[in-house]
Amino acid sequence: MKKSLIVIGLLSASVMVSCVSKKKYTELEGNLYSTQSQLAITEQEKAELEEKMQIIENRVAEYNSRINSLRDTNDALTMQNDGMLSLDGATVMSKNSKDKMKQTLAFVDQDKLGQAKTLEDSVNLAVEYNLKKNITSTSEDGQQDDIQISIDKTVVMISVSDKLLFNTGSYRMNSKADPLLQKLAKLINAEPSLQVMIEGHTDPRTISTGVIQDNWDLSVKRATSIVRRLQEEFGVAPEKMIAAGRASYMPLVDNDSPENMAINRRTKIVLIPDLDMFFAML
Repeated sequence: MKKSLIVIGLLSASVMVSCVSKKKYTELEGNLYSTQSQLAITEQEKAELEEKMQIIENRVAEYNSRINSLRDTNDALTMQNDGMLSLDGATVMSKNSKDKMKQTLAFVDQDKLGQAKTLEDSVNLAVEYNLKKNITSTSEDGQQDDIQISIDKTVVMISVSDKLLFNTGSYRMNSKADPLLQKLAKLINAEPSLQVMIEGHTDPRTISTGVIQDNWDLSVKRATSIVRRLQEEFGVAPEKMIAAGRASYMPLVDNDSPENMAINRRTKIVLIPDLDMFFAML
């Protein structure tokens, strides 16, 4: 009996030890699986982060390359342009052009110069002076007053009295206009991108002949005569020119006297240069 009790006790203890070991094993096995799963997730996240980091590093390298390229370009432009100065907050001019402008302004009417309020005003005065000097250099005495030059931004407007170009009531060119047209042609031909518009203007007196219907007709025929002369005699490319007529509808002054009507009878030559050519006019 006593031996039986001892055997039973040993068996019970053995069963209990066996049960505890199996439970612990199962728990450890579950922990291992969980650890392995977490490790796999971590390794995947690491790979994704490394891929994203490589993309970022590539972008940084690309941006640095662009910045260095822009810096080199900026340095080259700075050296090429010898420093640039603002003109009316929109365009620029080189220091060399500014020096030329100062030299020219020494000869400009000081009353006009005193009215210049901005750098743009001063540039316009300098360009106007040089253009008028060059265009009228071969003109006869007194003809300089029949040529007026004005500038709006970089658009140059040259107004020429009709008595320098045409006979009264006619659209046939006067031979004494050739020196002026030759100077204009040289200026126009110097720049391929230059656009030119020739506008004819008349006084309001009625005109009607066998070849001229009215002032509209006369103003257009006069503009066309100048365009044709510039093309055929002085080699100006026709695609650069526009012929237009304004008749008597854009007078400079009231048509209340013969003197004022003479002022309104004119041809306006509009030059639209690019900035480089405009500053070259200095």
